[in-house]
Amino acid sequence: MDERVVVVTGGAGLLGREYVRALAAAGAHVVVADIDGDAAGELAAAVTEESGVRALGVPVDVSDKASVEAMVRETLDAYGRLDVLVNNAAIDPKFDAANAGWHVTAFEDYPLELWNRSLQVNLTGMFLCAQAAARPMLAQGSGVMINVSSTYGLVGPDQRIYEKPGQTQREVKPVDYAVTKSAVLGLTRYLAAYWAGRNIRVNALTLGGVYNDHDDGFVSRYSSRAPLGRMAQRDEYCGALLFLASDASSYMTGSNLVVDGGWTAW
Repeated sequence: MDERVVVVTGGAGLLGREYVRALAAAGAHVVVADIDGDAAGELAAAVTEESGVRALGVPVDVSDKASVEAMVRETLDAYGRLDVLVNNAAIDPKFDAANAGWHVTAFEDYPLELWNRSLQVNLTGMFLCAQAAARPMLAQGSGVMINVSSTYGLVGPDQRIYEKPGQTQREVKPVDYAVTKSAVLGLTRYLAAYWAGRNIRVNALTLGGVYNDHDDGFVSRYSSRAPLGRMAQRDEYCGALLFLASDASSYMTGSNLVVDGGWTAW
């Protein structure tokens, strides 16, 4: 990845940070693009010091066309090219106090504003980033895009793993996350076919659950559904990402690389 320029949206998030550090360690110039501009700048500075390769922090709201186009312009101003786009930014509702209402609302009553918000970020955000990144890629005659999906883009959520003994209200994985992650796979195939013959490769990276201080009960229920018997550690997706970003996957486009501990195997 020496000297290649990579934009990672959601780059200051849980997995985005891992991707940024892995790409920089492989020699890439990484643009840390995140809605939290301060966090993006701090991570870029730390990665530059750690790797010796200049990283750049850029604030971006992927659901806003002008913001996305500004992100790409800033990348081109700094490096003169854009080789890889990692479409990683997404709303993934977590089971915490701030998002509790997302998980106990029945599908029949799920708020339209939450549905629309996920569509704007998880799907329209990828659409806008792909549009903006494609222009310099087409001009330079090459490019790679990686769209991050989820096992819930392949199979329906097993809502049983979110249920806790003694709960008065059933917790579920919300509908908007699963539907948008499924749509990511369709977008990936469309773009790969659309740019056929233009030397732009587009693939999806589908991930399983990653451990993030979950309670023991959830970890046990999740792990019982995975053939490997555990959740992923946050750095375990970096190898797959580097494979898709580099020439190691040069004969691969329109595909979906599933790294899920076997979750979708049964």
